[in-house]
Amino acid sequence: MGKDIRTVFDTIPEQFDKWRPRYCGELFSDLIAYAALGPGKTVLEVGPGTGQATEPVLKTGCSYDAIELSGVFAEFMRNKYTTYSNFRIVNADFETVSFPENHYDLVYSAAAFQWIPERIGYPKAFATLKSGGAFAMFMMRPDVQPGGGNTDEPLYQKIQEVYTKYFRPETKYTCSLDYEACEKYGFTALERRTYKKTRTYTADGYLSLIGTHSDHITLKEPYRARFFEGIRQVILDAGDTITLYDDITMYLARKP
Repeated sequence: MGKDIRTVFDTIPEQFDKWRPRYCGELFSDLIAYAALGPGKTVLEVGPGTGQATEPVLKTGCSYDAIELSGVFAEFMRNKYTTYSNFRIVNADFETVSFPENHYDLVYSAAAFQWIPERIGYPKAFATLKSGGAFAMFMMRPDVQPGGGNTDEPLYQKIQEVYTKYFRPETKYTCSLDYEACEKYGFTALERRTYKKTRTYTADGYLSLIGTHSDHITLKEPYRARFFEGIRQVILDAGDTITLYDDITMYLARKP
C-alpha cells in the first residue's frame, strides 16, 4: 500500500525548505493590501509547509496562526520563526479540528488547499472569517516550455521521454480543486490575479527541486535511480541549465 500522500514530505523537511520556490513580492504586496494586514489583524495560514508563504505576512505585525498536518513541518516552523512573537502554529488536521467562528481577518493557503475536499475546506474557512474578511489561495505552475505552450521545445520533449520511460511513482499526485467554487459556499467578489517569473537551475539543482514533489518522493528502485539519472543527463546535454517559466495564480474573495 502507498504512503499517505499528505505526509510524504515528512522525510525531507530541510530539502523541502531549501528547494521549494518562494512566491513573488508583488503577490504578497497585493495580499497584504487586499486584507489590510498590520498589527491588530488576525491571520490563519492553512498548510504552511516550511514557510514558503509565511514570513511576508508575519512581518506585517499581524497575529499569525497556522495549522499544519505534519508534526515534522510544524516543529520545523517553530524553530524557523521562533524570534517572531506574533507566530503560533498548531499541529493538527484542518479537516477535523475546530476553529472559533468569525475570528480571522484573513484565511490563506499557498499550494495546500487543494489537499482538502471543497465541501470541508470552503465552509470551514468561511465560518472562521469575520464579516468582510479575506480569503486567499495561491499556487505556482512551473513550465519547461518557453511561453508556457511550446511543446516543440527540445528540452521539454527529452524530459517527457524520461518520464514516460521511468516515472512509476508508488503513490500518484491526484489532488485537484475548483478554486472558483468557493462562491458556492458564500464567498463573494472572487478575483483571480496572475504573476510571472522565471527560475534557472543546474542539473543537480533541478533534481533537488523535483525531489521535493510528492509523487517523485514515492519513486522506488530500480525506476528511481534511472529516472533521476535520465533527467540529469538530459539537462547536462543541454548545457547544464534549465529554466522554468512560472505562472503564479492568486484567488481572492471575501466573506460578506
